[in-house]
Amino acid sequence: MSLPRAAGEVPHGDVVLESRSLRKHFGAGDRKLEVLTDANLELREGEMVAIVAPSGAGKSTLLHLLGALDTPTSGTVYFRNKAIETNEDAALAQFRNRVVGFLWQRHQLLPDFTAAENVAMPLLVRGEPQPAALETARKWLAEVGLEDRAHHRAGELSGGEQQRVAIARALVTGPRVLLADEPTGDLDEQNAWAVFELLERLHRTHRLTSLIATHNLALAARCDRVVGLEHGVLRTRSVRAEATGTPGGEAS
Repeated sequence: MSLPRAAGEVPHGDVVLESRSLRKHFGAGDRKLEVLTDANLELREGEMVAIVAPSGAGKSTLLHLLGALDTPTSGTVYFRNKAIETNEDAALAQFRNRVVGFLWQRHQLLPDFTAAENVAMPLLVRGEPQPAALETARKWLAEVGLEDRAHHRAGELSGGEQQRVAIARALVTGPRVLLADEPTGDLDEQNAWAVFELLERLHRTHRLTSLIATHNLALAARCDRVVGLEHGVLRTRSVRAEATGTPGGEAS
């Protein structure tokens, strides 16, 4: 098992993705649930940032808003200082397909399709010809160490292999931002470390800006910066002394 790298401030580029005064509630009246109350976050080019919070604190909600999968109750999300217009469906679809890559705790692969076909899906949605999309997909599978599994159906792959396929699918469109929601949460310790170290390598080699939501302090300690989410508000957090867990499970 690799030792955690100390988290700390690292010089990075311009702000790529930002939320200002982001609020999100569900329901209405006495049944209204406030999930985010004043979420302000700046992601700078090249950063790998962790959001640490327990399950149910609003991490997934925040990632959905930043990735334009949901609309805030109030507040604004900006990409390179330009507001994401939540009422322009075509622009939002392009933003989701070309700017942001999504990686979830559960890989959400289509079990009856091959690994290559699963990875190629975002390119096919974009309108690329199938042969070209599958060729790009195979290149990405090689990059995540699964070149020899390209023609296996997703249901024939192990949990760790499925998550690697999901990583390739998240990055096949060449996004600038990776949003990952508990990417190692369903994996055992060995696979969890391997997947996270793969994410670190891809983050560096492809010059990504990455935001990783997690409840695990050991994983968060490997990132450049850590923010906590408490009562709907984001605050800078230091986790070095607390980081005694593993990426696949709860910190102790």
